[in-house]
Amino acid sequence: GQAPSPGASAGAGPHAGLLTRPTAAKQRADSRRFAAATQTHVARRWMEGFYPIYASAQRTFGVNWLLLASIHMQETAFSTAPSTYHGLNFAHCCGGPMQFNVTNGPVSTWSRVSNSFIYGPRPATYDHMTAQHPSIYDDFDSIMAAAHLLSADGAGYDLDAAAWGAAYDYYGHDATGVTYADQVLARAIGWSQHGFCINCATDAGLTEAVHGAYGAAVAATLMTPPAKELARVATSRGR
Repeated sequence: GQAPSPGASAGAGPHAGLLTRPTAAKQRADSRRFAAATQTHVARRWMEGFYPIYASAQRTFGVNWLLLASIHMQETAFSTAPSTYHGLNFAHCCGGPMQFNVTNGPVSTWSRVSNSFIYGPRPATYDHMTAQHPSIYDDFDSIMAAAHLLSADGAGYDLDAAAWGAAYDYYGHDATGVTYADQVLARAIGWSQHGFCINCATDAGLTEAVHGAYGAAVAATLMTPPAKELARVATSRGR
């Protein structure tokens, strides 16, 4: 179906009503996948085709391209993951460069934003351009859809609390989602401070700072009463 307009609000956005809590098995597997992504060496030549796409997505949806690139890194190590351009992931739910869910229907997340490519200019050439559009495996279609989703969930040009919340929504509301949003935003902030670096590790101190500013309060709401008590005791002992 037709995607919402680029100015769609977060409340009425394409993610509304579609947030899920991934299973414990998926959370564990995602944690391993995210760790593996940071260990993947990505060639500079491989990245060249993505910059015009990031730029078009930023201009069209008003989302900082560094946030978008950081999610691209987190999800598929800039599309270098083996299953990026075919099939679905290990959980049989998500696919493509930005790992959109195509199974949380009857109207999936991908279905809600798949036509986002119509709002911005498509680069004349780039790798993995598909013959038909929209395609979850087309770099432009997928990245434009991700920018639209992030925008609808509140992200803008600033790498702030709204950006953290949009990244949290992008993954899903659970403990792994908190870690995901912490890492995504910290990486983007690091790039904004020191320059875009394809293969640089995310600064652990910056990730801790982001967690303290945004993630910790959300993580606390996800704890069971016994876990909250353990965290309280640990904190009191550390004083």
